[in-house]
Amino acid sequence: MPDLWMPGATRLDIGDHAPTDGGPAKAIPHITWDRNATAARPQDLVPYETLRDYFGSNPDGKRAAPHLLWDPFTGRVTQFVPASSRSKSLADQAGGTRTNRAGSVVIQIEAVFFPYCRVGGKVYAKLTDTPCKGWAEILAWIRSWGVPDAWPNGRPENCTRNATNWATKAGWFPHKAVPENDHDDPLSWPAFTINTPAPSKEDPVPTVITESSDTDSGLRASTWTTVAMAQDSALLQGPVSYSVAAYLRIGGAPGTRVKGRFYDQYADGHGSRDLAIDLGTVGPDGVLDAQVARPGQLADKVQLKLEVWADKPATITYRVLRSLRWTA
Repeated sequence: MPDLWMPGATRLDIGDHAPTDGGPAKAIPHITWDRNATAARPQDLVPYETLRDYFGSNPDGKRAAPHLLWDPFTGRVTQFVPASSRSKSLADQAGGTRTNRAGSVVIQIEAVFFPYCRVGGKVYAKLTDTPCKGWAEILAWIRSWGVPDAWPNGRPENCTRNATNWATKAGWFPHKAVPENDHDDPLSWPAFTINTPAPSKEDPVPTVITESSDTDSGLRASTWTTVAMAQDSALLQGPVSYSVAAYLRIGGAPGTRVKGRFYDQYADGHGSRDLAIDLGTVGPDGVLDAQVARPGQLADKVQLKLEVWADKPATITYRVLRSLRWTA
């Protein structure tokens, strides 16, 4: 099971945990936007500590706290509730979608930022102008919860509030792209591609593996099925450290619910399975494009495999495995 609390983040549990409703896994990026500055009149950034205390102890702040508060200038992160709980940073109107709960996870991130903030004498117009320290760690953790590197309603710079995408697709939804909400943030957000430092003896170059198959693979209703890639059902075999993502195209009746999970298969035949991740529902066009990701390590002779489940008969028509592999 992925970590409920992000590794490396400061844990400030405010309580008030509540389950999500299930559905496609989502992440919601916000900026705190606590001052209105302009290019002509920039203002100093509100201190991270002030916002941490606001969300962590102020009654009004706790009622709107996200999962993560992120300082993109220093990389500091504070987490207020576990990934499995809803947080409360989105508006949620009575009778509609329960925005803060509408997914297997709905992980919300507030970046400490507003346009034309001033830090160390320098003015930053967009979040992406900042160093974005800590972004790689946040992205890796959110990927581990099954949130794909996708913007179903568009990137923050140009997004819509498409309610169908919100209900049926997994991925990142800017605050501006969430139904029932009227905020314009976050305006920009860092890319999913992470620039890594040059390798060294301590940080060896990984082997990049890409496998694909367009051979149909049937899914029986309400049955977990191991998915083979180009060679066999073993995606990787230890000893190895890895970061892997599987991309699946699934055909079936509209509304068919699909889940996925990785598992470790040991030499003696027993397996250790992850928590199932809701990959979404087949759309009106009879197609669901889904992604499930996982970083980790495999001991000697342990194999990594992937299982998929659907509540109605369905077919995997195409799949791609992309992984980075470091030999242990």
